[in-house]
Amino acid sequence: MPAHLELKPAWNDICCELRRAVGDAVYEIWLAQLDVTGWDGAELVIEAEPEKRPWIADRFGRLLEGCARAVLGDGVRVRIAGTAAGGDAQAAGVGPLAHTGEDSRRSQFIPRYTFDQFIIGDGNRLAHAAALAVAEAPGQAYSPLFLHAPPGLGKTHLLHAIGNYITRFEPATTVRYTTVEAFTNGFIAALHGHALEGFKSLYRAADVLLIDDVQFLASKAKTEEEFFHTFNALHDSGRQLVLTCDRLPQQLRGIEERLRERFEAGLIAHLTPPDRATRVAILRKRAAIDGIPPPGDGVLELIAERVKDNIRSLEGALIRIVAHHSLTGQPIDVRLARAVLDDIHPQAADDDLDLERVQAVVAEHFALTIGDLMSASRAATVAWPRQLAIFLTRELIGLSLADIGAAFGGRNHATVLHACRRVTERTEASPEDAKTLTELTAVLGLGRDDRRC
Repeated sequence: MPAHLELKPAWNDICCELRRAVGDAVYEIWLAQLDVTGWDGAELVIEAEPEKRPWIADRFGRLLEGCARAVLGDGVRVRIAGTAAGGDAQAAGVGPLAHTGEDSRRSQFIPRYTFDQFIIGDGNRLAHAAALAVAEAPGQAYSPLFLHAPPGLGKTHLLHAIGNYITRFEPATTVRYTTVEAFTNGFIAALHGHALEGFKSLYRAADVLLIDDVQFLASKAKTEEEFFHTFNALHDSGRQLVLTCDRLPQQLRGIEERLRERFEAGLIAHLTPPDRATRVAILRKRAAIDGIPPPGDGVLELIAERVKDNIRSLEGALIRIVAHHSLTGQPIDVRLARAVLDDIHPQAADDDLDLERVQAVVAEHFALTIGDLMSASRAATVAWPRQLAIFLTRELIGLSLADIGAAFGGRNHATVLHACRRVTERTEASPEDAKTLTELTAVLGLGRDDRRC
């Protein structure tokens, strides 16, 4: 390996190897603050505080050398600021270091979790805006910012988006992300290793502290006490805290009132499950990011109709369909999507198709109300959706012409027949109209083999 190798990119790759080897919790607490200071083509010099060198060398020396060789090649030696890696040094104490290199800080955050990749909908608009405001002006907007939602709705995405934004645009700002689990594990290890001061400085020196899953503080009295003082130290000095939780502060049980009050002192932003249009947009974005072959008409709409409450499950359903496509060679169409979804997200019994459901699906697709479909309006923006809804009701449910007419504002059977004929003509002549009909049929979860119009 040449001596002129760029140090920072290589060190970043080594850090990634270290993180994979020891896990996020151990890496964040004990290794993330190491930095590289020299490379002569054969020996890599890693910096650590003098009192920590023997312990780092003894505990992680061989691992450091193995990760360095995985990146730089066989024969590489690692020296920790003058102490030979893997030597006979005895433990001289355990604790995080004060210095945090830019690459180490950036490696805390998942690269694809950015504001650009976050799909905004009515259910998360406030949370997104608040998180962006925090990223643009840490400590000046909302501190603490408390993001509240059930699992899988984007809380962690926003935390990492804040971290990625700040490390890109404000590299001098110290930002740290952790979960309550990692915070707890680090605190316990610091107590046992007589390195509590180092642990405290790791978090209290941050300009921005991002804490995931604070509900897990419940019933951890010593950890909660330390967290309380860390919170106060940062908040009282005007620095930024962002917390996520799966419930509101007042719903947290097993946590002291004084801490719940502090959680409520800032902005509480709630994330709710995305509506269907947002779910489809999320799937389109994921497909584009992952380079997934374009799904057939109606596939994304069908997934969005089946998976409603969790973004991770939504994306997981798409990935599973693509996996079946890759393994079997079947096209990514509605037939394959329905076969896969029937196994992992079967259509609920209470989702049985009826006239009201057809009307609701069509109205939502065109951003109308059911009242619009039943109205006397002849505007094209209403007439075409109404004709589609009538067609689908006749085709998929099989009501009589008179019943359908009555359900759509008291229209007669001739109007119903005209609507069916009009849909057939337009979908045969227009690929775009045919695509719309296919998407609606897929959302309703039924095939089109028994067409009645």
